[in-house]
Amino acid sequence: MKTSKILAVAALSLAAAVGAQAETYQGVTDTVSARSRAEVQAEAVKAAQAPNQNVSSSSVVLSAPAAPRDRALVQAEAVRTAHAPDQNVSSGSRVDSKVISTLQNPVDVRAAGTGTANKF
Repeated sequence: MKTSKILAVAALSLAAAVGAQAETYQGVTDTVSARSRAEVQAEAVKAAQAPNQNVSSSSVVLSAPAAPRDRALVQAEAVRTAHAPDQNVSSGSRVDSKVISTLQNPVDVRAAGTGTANKF
């Protein structure tokens, strides 16, 4: 029993000795930059004086789109997409799989029954 403890301590000390190797000191390395100090300073001053630099992009109000779409068409497209039977299936669900929708969209079935089909 004493021999096994001695062997265990020897193995641990050997592992600690192998694992504890110091890195060699190579001195201070030179900085490598393609731009001069003055160029970096000018860029820093320009960035510091920029307006709204501390505002996140999610807080910025976007302008209206150049060609807005009809509200009824956007709503009809959203309803059709929300009712799609395969909306939660993606081609990455399985290896080498392809998503082929064989189910009809309930919105299209309802529109065909009433004779008013949505055209996108």
